[in-house]
Parts: sequence; structure tokens; C-alpha cells
Amino acid sequence: MTATPRILAFSGSLREGSYNQKLVGVAASGARAAGAEVTELQFRDLPLPVYDADLEAREGMPANAVKLKDIMKAHQGFLIASPEYNSSLSGALKNAIDWASRKVADETPLACFAGKTAAIMAASPGAVGGLRGLIHLRAILGNIQVLVLPEQKVIPNAHEAFKDDGTLKDTAQQDAVKSIGARLATVVGKLHG
Repeated sequence: MTATPRILAFSGSLREGSYNQKLVGVAASGARAAGAEVTELQFRDLPLPVYDADLEAREGMPANAVKLKDIMKAHQGFLIASPEYNSSLSGALKNAIDWASRKVADETPLACFAGKTAAIMAASPGAVGGLRGLIHLRAILGNIQVLVLPEQKVIPNAHEAFKDDGTLKDTAQQDAVKSIGARLATVVGKLHG
């Protein structure tokens, strides 16, 4: 009997009603259907200061950064929906990665990231759907020892793509996003089962 895969689902958006938070929720439902235990996180619930080495040296790790690190370490995989801000990932997502990458006490380097597996996606009101930002996110995650699945999904015209209940209007898109969540659950189960 294998252990249940544990997956953390979050977006890089702080906005109420975020398209990317809705998108990652769809992927999370696919991961759950495939047998994973999924925790959905919103960064707005863990506000963080902008990473500053002087602040860290003076005051230590902020309490919410410690909470974020603990949550991330308790999961084997990440479902990440990344909004595209000026052709890259959001400052909120990059800041969370920066804080979580900081080594504290006797933990191993990159304890929140090394050996984890991620699936990435994006939703954007633009015609490209956030694709350019995923290129940067994939590179960052790879550099901090996260295995990023080749499958990814972008949702263009996101302001028209979702129903009121947070699901996608287009059933093919809905199924594709759910299948990414399911694929992550399968891979995490095989790697950590």
C-alpha cells in the first residue's frame, strides 16, 4: 500500500476572485480525484514583507514565512497557477519563493523545494494566457531543484473563461486542467509512494 500523495495548490495572485486561484482550484480537484490529499493556500492569508536580507538578519524569519515553509515542507508536490505580470511571474509568487528558499537552523538547503515535483499553469485576460511568465517560473523552479512536469496549461481571455462556481466554461479546458492535477498526483505517488 502506498502513501497518499500530498500536494499544495496555490497561485501567485493576491487578488480577491483571482483567475489563477480559480484555475489552481480546478487542477486541485483533478489531483483529489486521482487520490491525492490537496491543501489549497492563498498567499493573501500569509502576508509577507518584500524579501530583505537586512530585515532577515535583524529580525529573523517573519512568522508567516516560517508558516509558509512548514506548509511547503509537509507536501511532496506543488500545483502552481502563476499570473503573468509584465511578461513574468508576479512579485507575490517570487517573494514567497525567495522567503521559502532561505535556510534556517539545521535544515538542509532548499528544504522546501529540493526533491519536490510541480505542475504549472496560468490564466490571463490576454491572448497568450500567461505563457511568457511560465517560462520564467519553470526556470526558477528548476534552479531550486524542483522537478517541473512538462505538461502545462494556459487559459487566455480568462475574464471570460470561468463560470460563477470557479469552473471553466469550456469543458475541454476544464478536463485538461484537471488532468494536469491528476498527472501530478500520479507522479508524486510514484516518486514518494
